Amino acid sequence: MSLLLRDVEVDGANVDVRVVDGLVAEIGVEVSTDGHEVVDGLGGALIPGLHDHHLHLYSTAAAARSTAVGPAEARDLTGLRDALLEADAVLPSGDWLRAVGYHESVAGDLDRAALDRLVPDRPLRVQHRSGARWMLNSAGIAALDLAGRDEISIERDATGRPTGRLHRADAWLRQLLPAEPALDFASLGASLANVGITGVTDTTPFEHLDELTTLATAVRSGDLPQRVVVTGGPALADAARPAGLEQGPVKLVIDDAAYPSLTELIAHISHAHQHDRSVAIHCVTRTALVLALAAWDAAGSIEGDRVEHGAVVPPELVGGLQRHDLTVVTQPGFIGERGDEYLAEVDRDDLPHLYPCGSLIGAGVRVAGSTDAPFTSFDPWAAMRSAVHRRSPSGATVGGAEAIDPATALRLFLGAPGDPGGPPRTVQVGAPADLCLLDRPLAEVLTRLRSDDVAATICAGRLVTRA
Repeated sequence: MSLLLRDVEVDGANVDVRVVDGLVAEIGVEVSTDGHEVVDGLGGALIPGLHDHHLHLYSTAAAARSTAVGPAEARDLTGLRDALLEADAVLPSGDWLRAVGYHESVAGDLDRAALDRLVPDRPLRVQHRSGARWMLNSAGIAALDLAGRDEISIERDATGRPTGRLHRADAWLRQLLPAEPALDFASLGASLANVGITGVTDTTPFEHLDELTTLATAVRSGDLPQRVVVTGGPALADAARPAGLEQGPVKLVIDDAAYPSLTELIAHISHAHQHDRSVAIHCVTRTALVLALAAWDAAGSIEGDRVEHGAVVPPELVGGLQRHDLTVVTQPGFIGERGDEYLAEVDRDDLPHLYPCGSLIGAGVRVAGSTDAPFTSFDPWAAMRSAVHRRSPSGATVGGAEAIDPATALRLFLGAPGDPGGPPRTVQVGAPADLCLLDRPLAEVLTRLRSDDVAATICAGRLVTRA
């Protein structure tokens, strides 16, 4: 495969860039066009393709065919009812209705009784926007025979009857649900490419190798043209990744609803390290981060160990990050999407330290950017804008001291897949041709940070999308 990108801005100079067999082969002026597919950059900047260092491919693909019932879509009980009834009306009888993005601000804390009043006649499951909880109606509970199952994640009332709430039940829930049409990874891959993404790290703590095999098949077929790094949970710490995928850290979850013991967490870290795997630990509260740092103090850290989310990092815990040379993979996009709710609900002591960037970078801590899609938009440019402006949907400032400049925000998504927060990748001869062509010079792009400035995306030397 050969491609010539004519008149593109690289490091402030307008040049031609020749791509051959997935690599940048030549950078120069008036490079020959013979035998190449030619893309005229019209002076637009050519930068390395963006890498989203933390998202969930299965859930993002599934969300595309689910009913959105978050505060922005449903707003209140009437909106929730209307959204569910509209979806119910077009589904075949007996099919599951899947809704996502729910938050208590819409209609309170849902259980089977509340959902039965909305959708009584078909199985319904509603995912909380945190991703940690599913809520089922009585038809869904019966379809899965939850009353007869002995899973710790099934919440029960005082009589032992399932309430319909399931906590962190994704792994076994997938095994029970009826087979559904294959997820449309091709559409997801195209959507990611449209915003300049050439690589992703899937941080789902998979417990079964066949779940990774499905992703590998999507990569090998070209449905997912992006470079895909996978994690997997502790059960897969010593498992070889399927061909087509790149091995990332082992994902460990500190669940604030049921904290693991320090001993258990130390054992998981040590087990991963024994298999030459770093760990990525999910921390969304200061308590979770304290526990994670205590476990690293006991187990030790290795290169590549990282904190996922770092949703609350007060100054007194920064020293622990420095001591273990940890990377924080964060999602400033949550500020832009949920900032008003944080201002109303989050402890005042935590508000200044939500999804920090500026203070950590200033302290020499590596920080990488991600979206956590589908729990925020998969648009990395929206996350960059949030990192710069720190504004909620209403325009209120949330943790303004954590703001960073636009160039730094862009660099959050330019670290190498295996070195998030490390030196940004560059467009140079011999580098992988994972590239993002913008429709204007970089200086102008940085004043906007908008995905509609993406003119073309090249994954492994192949032109995937073109405006």
